[in-house]
Amino acid sequence: MEYRRLGRSGLMVPALSLGTGTFGGVGRLAAWGTTDATEARRLLDICLEAGVSMFDTANVYSLGESERVLGEAIKGRRDKVLISTKATFRFGDGPNDIGSSREHLLKAIDGSLSRLGTDYIDLFQLHGFDAFTPPEEVLSTLDVLVRAGKIRYVGVSNFSGWHLMKSLGVADKHGFPRYVANQTYYSLIGRDYEWELMPLGLDQGLGAVVWSPLGWGRLTGKIRRGQPKPEVSRLPKTAEFGPPVSDEHVYRVVDAIDEIAKETGKSVSQIALNWLLQRPTVSTLIIGARNETQLRENLGAVGWSLTKDQVAKLDAASTVTLPYPYWHQRVTFSDRNPPAV
Repeated sequence: MEYRRLGRSGLMVPALSLGTGTFGGVGRLAAWGTTDATEARRLLDICLEAGVSMFDTANVYSLGESERVLGEAIKGRRDKVLISTKATFRFGDGPNDIGSSREHLLKAIDGSLSRLGTDYIDLFQLHGFDAFTPPEEVLSTLDVLVRAGKIRYVGVSNFSGWHLMKSLGVADKHGFPRYVANQTYYSLIGRDYEWELMPLGLDQGLGAVVWSPLGWGRLTGKIRRGQPKPEVSRLPKTAEFGPPVSDEHVYRVVDAIDEIAKETGKSVSQIALNWLLQRPTVSTLIIGARNETQLRENLGAVGWSLTKDQVAKLDAASTVTLPYPYWHQRVTFSDRNPPAV
């Protein structure tokens, strides 16, 4: 397993991490999977054998059950794993059970530590941007938590570019911990990350922790032009809160992947993941798996590389018209605004 720096930090993370959204299976995330502690331990065994030592969760996944099941699975081997979790989304009925206030973050961290059965979190990320809480309050709280040893590195998820830059400016001004990770959506059928967040990551030293690298299950090989949609899939039940994409765009990209699959002997998902591993700023891809078969297939995305011509073919098939001002920058001033890729 290849290890990479997490942004500009000194922390080394595996190129692939295991997402544990399938752990627990409570509430609307039951469509992702219902992995219990016994099966979770088996999946972690396979991961650690392959060098995958980072496991991602969040307090809202299955209403805390994902963290609890992960905690059971890491018992006796906490020193061999890296744990990343997230908070800020609503977690309770009270007026302060949401957001990035000091009140909520302190409570959220203690709750996560208890469910995970650990006394520290390797990477803590804000799950979303809270426009109601001043960044000074957010970052000073994270500073207290880092100094207390409860969290070691901090990052964000689902932030806009200006959200990130404002926060980094406050961190630099007051000497608070800097975000080193951006847990972001990025895939062959969702390249919005490249427009602004990737150049920001290059400039400011944030590593991309990529969620849903297979486009919300659309790049697993089950969806192809002219074929019926799979009967067993999480997509119909969860599409409303997943990344939107037209069927035609998916088909165009999968057509290109299928051509490369014939050349390489690799699967659709392995090619889609390998393409991401060659993109700038990418520190780790969060792969998901409901079972051992899916996990082992995704692990096959490392240890080889697409050729430059194959990457170019995938780039061309997945390109879309950029929104303003990015198309204008590319057309009129690209010599002084070079694209990140």
